[in-house]
This record gives sequence, C-alpha cells and structure tokens, in this order.
Amino acid sequence: MHTTFSRRSLFIATLAAALFGGSAAFAQDKNTLKVGISVGSAEQVFEVVKKVAAKDGLTIQLVVFNDYQLPNAALASGDLDANAFQHQPFLDNQNKARGFDLVPVGLTITAPLGFYSRKIKSIDQLPDGASVGIQNDPSNGNRALLLLQQAGLITLKPEAVKNNTATPLDVVTNPKKLKLIALDAAQLPRSLDDLAIAAINNDYAEKAGLSLNKDAVIKENAKSPYANLIAVRRADKDKPWAKRLVAAYQSPEVKSFIETQFKGSLVPAF
Repeated sequence: MHTTFSRRSLFIATLAAALFGGSAAFAQDKNTLKVGISVGSAEQVFEVVKKVAAKDGLTIQLVVFNDYQLPNAALASGDLDANAFQHQPFLDNQNKARGFDLVPVGLTITAPLGFYSRKIKSIDQLPDGASVGIQNDPSNGNRALLLLQQAGLITLKPEAVKNNTATPLDVVTNPKKLKLIALDAAQLPRSLDDLAIAAINNDYAEKAGLSLNKDAVIKENAKSPYANLIAVRRADKDKPWAKRLVAAYQSPEVKSFIETQFKGSLVPAF
C-alpha cells in the first residue's frame, strides 16, 4: 500500500510539475501587448502591423506619445511591453543617462532627418548670422550637426564626428556665423517661424504638415545609420511575444505599405 501510494503521489507530482511548468512557459507568450509609439507616421504603420499581428493571434494596443523622453520611462517602469520610436544612439544615451536597461529586438524604419524652413526655399538662400534650430538631446543634436557639416555649413572636430558626440561646442569653423539654437525636438516645428531653418524629426515634421521630399532644404541620405527599432526590457528580449511582434512588423505587408505610402520619406530598415 505504501509503495503504491508513493508511486501514485510521484506520478501526480510529476504531472503537476509538467502542467504548471508548461503553463509558466505559456504565460511568457502574451497575446496582448502594449506598444509605445510616437505621433505621426508610426500610427499609420502600426495600423498595418496590428492587422498582421492579429492573424497570429496577437493583439497590439498602441500608446501614442508626443515627447521622446516618455516612452522609454514607460517601458522601463512596466507600463509598456515594448516601444518603437527611436534609433540606437538615442536608446544608448537614454540607458546611460537614465539608468534604463532596454535592448533592441528588431529594426523598423529609417526616417531621414531634414532641415526645414518657412523663410527660404533653398539652402543657398540661407543668410549669414541665421538662427538654426537643432535638437537638444545628445543623439539627435549630433545627427543635426553632422547634417549641417554634410551641407558644408560648418566643420566639426573629427573626434566628435568619429564618436557621434558632436555638440555646438565641437564646431571649429562656421563661415556663415550661424547661431545654433538647441531646443526640445517637439518644440522645433512650433519655433520654425522664429528660425531660418530647423532640424525636425520625421514624425514631428509630418504632424506639422511638412514633407521631407517637398519641404526639406537639407535632408539625410535614405541609407542613414539611424534606423529605428523595437525595444523591450532586457528580461523580455527572448520572450516568444517579442519575436512575434518583430515578425509582424517585418512582414511583407508592412514593408509594402511603407514603400507605397511614404515614397522614400520613410524607408524599411529590415
């Protein structure tokens, strides 16, 4: 009796472990995700992503932000499962500056940066002493300065260019005596009337009714290294749901939509 009881108990314990172990593994594969994105074109793209994900039984709930400083804080605190709004240099800077432990799991799009103006139609018309708006966060500010150098308007210290750490303090030649004004990225479109030109990220430009192809007086090459990405907490990087989210974004349907809808102002990075 004792031996039979023991074997039966062992069988039940083994069965329970298998069931609960399987449940734990299954629980890791969520079927509903909260994903943070920025205003503008990302909202259009993610409507397609949501439809593709739904075919795989994955529901995506979007949380839209209009401030670049908020989505990573929301992800780090657990209010989001993932976000998709930033490039690697921005993520690296936020992890370092704010103590986050967020990692990329897949690439999304490249959104070429442009300088826009309400006062000139061509960069050749930029007057001496003009006020030039750039982003005040380190990664996008560096990116804007590199674009000004590419246009031949300034020269930067080689070390700053090499390390992608350029700030206005790294300008070594400025023949037009341009006044570099660093502002929050979201504020730049609203300040465009007060500036000769301003570097405006694609999502904010689109919200302000500006087109990279039609309105930018300087623009990045479409093969810029600043590809956007999907980020998650490090503990979640290998979860099945993270892979399913990336697969939905990097699907043929989404790629076709981006290429057709945005005609080069956004470029698939996958």
